[in-house]
Amino acid sequence: MENKKSKKFRWAAIACALVLIGLTYYYFFSAFSAKDKVEYVYIDKDDNVDSVYQKLKPIATEHGMAGLKTLIRHSSYDKNIRTGRYQIKPSSMIFKVFRDIKNGQQTPVSLVIPSVRTVEKLSAELSKHLMIDSTEIINALKNEALCRKFGYDTTTIACIFIPNTYNVYWNVSAEKFLERMDSESKTFWNETRKQKAKKLNLTPNEVIILASIVEEETANTKEKPMVAGMYYKRLTMRTAQYPNGMPLQADPTIKFAWKKFELKRIYNNHLAIESPYNTYRNTGLPPGPIRIPSIEGIDAVLNLVHHNYIYMCAKEDFSGTHNFAETYEEHLQNAAKYTNALNKRGIK
Repeated sequence: MENKKSKKFRWAAIACALVLIGLTYYYFFSAFSAKDKVEYVYIDKDDNVDSVYQKLKPIATEHGMAGLKTLIRHSSYDKNIRTGRYQIKPSSMIFKVFRDIKNGQQTPVSLVIPSVRTVEKLSAELSKHLMIDSTEIINALKNEALCRKFGYDTTTIACIFIPNTYNVYWNVSAEKFLERMDSESKTFWNETRKQKAKKLNLTPNEVIILASIVEEETANTKEKPMVAGMYYKRLTMRTAQYPNGMPLQADPTIKFAWKKFELKRIYNNHLAIESPYNTYRNTGLPPGPIRIPSIEGIDAVLNLVHHNYIYMCAKEDFSGTHNFAETYEEHLQNAAKYTNALNKRGIK
């Protein structure tokens, strides 16, 4: 009799254990998500445990949410909520979702650094993809002490950004983000690029500033080294008339000085602006870039074409390319063609 009772108890214990294992698997190790595609949950610094639940609820199955809440109740998660961007796959187990959000095991953002004209625009674009808002980014870029930490000032800090795609964490701080950009910039400026800049007697920052002007002048890839060569010619030529180099006289710098990027034509009254970015009044490069140039634009300067042209004017066919000239007389003829074309189209 005792042997039969032992067997019954043993089988009952095994059955209970199997039920317990089944329930444990169902509530903690089965799929959390009710979706058939990857979802992302963004937990920010203002979240509490209840708001985290609200963000997860639209993704979760009913038992997945119940299992997660059970795990959270028996942890210290509510006292140490980790910000971040968390990936939830259709196959993600309940326990994995819990472990990820508890330990801050987030998924990076594929962040594109765009080629834009101002740090304000850059900040606005970055804030769309990061937890930090645009004001926080702007304040960092205008903080002299922070800029100096990376070897820049507030006019040259835009040179730290090399337009590309980077994997960064969504909750990165502004300073940590700049540290990452500084590291990427150092990688970009390899020995080959540094030697090319040195051969031109330009610093990396000066290359970027010149590239920013080139990129504002033309979107034509093949023409960029030619445009770079023309501005470099002006920058470095020394004559009796221009002992300190010929002014760049770059119209895009005037637009930047006025912050009127929509201007189609530059008139004499525009050239009167008192600004270090007025390259009609000041010789040499402006103090900082007038946009964040693309890698293509930077390399166009490093591989610029050496020629004798010192003037250029947009072609009258509005192709986006330019007529180049060695003499002012020839340039006036090219300018007249373009002006007539503008007038015919009623462009003011």
